[in-house]
Amino acid sequence: MTLATDLPFYKMHGLGNDFIVLDSRDNQLMPDEQQMRCLADRHKGVGCDQIMVMRPSDQAGTIRLDMFNADGSPAGACGNGTRCVARLVMDQAGCDDIGIETVAGYLKSWRTDSKSDVISADMGPVSLDWRDIPTSRAVDTLAVDMGFPELGVATLVSIGNPHAVFFVENADSVDLLHWGPLAEKHALFSNRANIEFIEVLDRQSIRMRVWERGAGVTLACGSGACAAAVASACRGLTDNEVTLRLDGGALNIFWRRDTDGHVVMTGPTTYVAEGVISASFFHDPETVGVA
Repeated sequence: MTLATDLPFYKMHGLGNDFIVLDSRDNQLMPDEQQMRCLADRHKGVGCDQIMVMRPSDQAGTIRLDMFNADGSPAGACGNGTRCVARLVMDQAGCDDIGIETVAGYLKSWRTDSKSDVISADMGPVSLDWRDIPTSRAVDTLAVDMGFPELGVATLVSIGNPHAVFFVENADSVDLLHWGPLAEKHALFSNRANIEFIEVLDRQSIRMRVWERGAGVTLACGSGACAAAVASACRGLTDNEVTLRLDGGALNIFWRRDTDGHVVMTGPTTYVAEGVISASFFHDPETVGVA
């Protein structure tokens, strides 16, 4: 698709997990995969981990949110991006809660203090069924041997997107650039996976580092934090409510395991900038890589 008009955007982040937020509620503009890669490029574009595209919804008090990785592929779910967009829309509307339609389902976001940058998002239910991850064959998702003896077995969790959680003795010593790509593109996953390396500190706190599908090393990953909390609780290592300590800061994760099974994540959101991407950006051969 050729974009013939300027494109308004916001730059936001949650714990350093950063996003380009495009507002397509009125004009219905949607960059294609190549254009998204250009936007996400930190040298030639705006730069981000993921791109959030806001679109209109038929339901009052709700927006549609489409999420994409830095390589232009669909993200499926993005907790920090959902929280950032929720804050943006709530600030614009002057309200304290918002419904968000995503491919992973209907998500509710809110804040308890109208002046707070701390936003909660109900990320919906999780699944440990191998068909929901999905994997290429039937496996016991609580303990999957992926052929990495240095890392041990992984726990697989779906929270609208696939996650493989490795339990390690020292998360800070893990070579993310080595193990992340190997695990992400493992033959077990039909559409790659997000990879978390976690160190359980006590029953209420976890240290986590992450390699995101289609983005690489990021300072934080909201859906990954949810997956890690669920994985550690399922293994009996932590309680159902924990603090995840990521490279970019801390997230609170509460798995309502005994009620509706939903996972609620809470943490800060930050505005960085807003502006307009010139239409000429998408017509520059050097930018888009087209002769």
